[in-house]
Amino acid sequence: MNSALRITLVGLAAAGTLLSVSAPAMKHEMGSSAKNQGYLLDSSGGVVRAVGGTVCVRTSDWTPARAVMECDPDLVPKPVAAAPKPKPAAKPEAKPEAKKAKPEILNVEEKIELQGMPFAKAEMTADNKKELDEFLGGLRKATKARSAVRFGAVVVTGHTDRIGGLKYNMKLSERRAVVVKDYLVSTGVDQKVIFWEGKAFKQPIPVTKFCDNKMKRKQLIECLAPNRRVTVEIVGTAESLAKPKPEAKPEAKPKPKAKP
Repeated sequence: MNSALRITLVGLAAAGTLLSVSAPAMKHEMGSSAKNQGYLLDSSGGVVRAVGGTVCVRTSDWTPARAVMECDPDLVPKPVAAAPKPKPAAKPEAKPEAKKAKPEILNVEEKIELQGMPFAKAEMTADNKKELDEFLGGLRKATKARSAVRFGAVVVTGHTDRIGGLKYNMKLSERRAVVVKDYLVSTGVDQKVIFWEGKAFKQPIPVTKFCDNKMKRKQLIECLAPNRRVTVEIVGTAESLAKPKPEAKPEAKPKPKAKP
């Protein structure tokens, strides 16, 4: 089973030629296309698309947080509408109640790396499950600053170490992503908001560059353990529970002194 993001990349490779959408259309969605480097832009500021106009071309800087409605509507957090409250029954000569302000909606972006998966296997360790459970529990629990987070999109990316060929490691990284995706679903995450893909050994943990290939195989496998991982990124929304600060009262101007 191929991931949604991997399908996008394959579609771009097959298309070969790129088209662009108009700059005004993207500015409406992005506010200012110059500030969003998640997509490839043409000389007029429009986002470049594949032939057929169905797939936007992403840059290497693209992340779920830079998704725009025009290109990736499923990744853009949707505001949570507050449920309307019933109007109180009118009382004779009663003063109308003051309208309560709508709660502020916060955008939430959180990420976790589940490292140290078994060599050549697509399995979560006990520590991986514990870390993920605590990560999800923290998002689902309200704090003094915000309500529980409503998940808008969950991006799961599998990774491997550099031992072995690209084709083998690509399949292994995808299997690792699916294992974590299935675990997320078992904890109550809606499968419809989960996107997954494999990256093989293309995004290693920086510290593992010091792992010398001349090491003994067992020592090298242990050194590269941080690369055998799955990344889970969550984009969502929550209601702000922070109390609004009172408005500062204007300072009273001193009265002019009376002339003698």
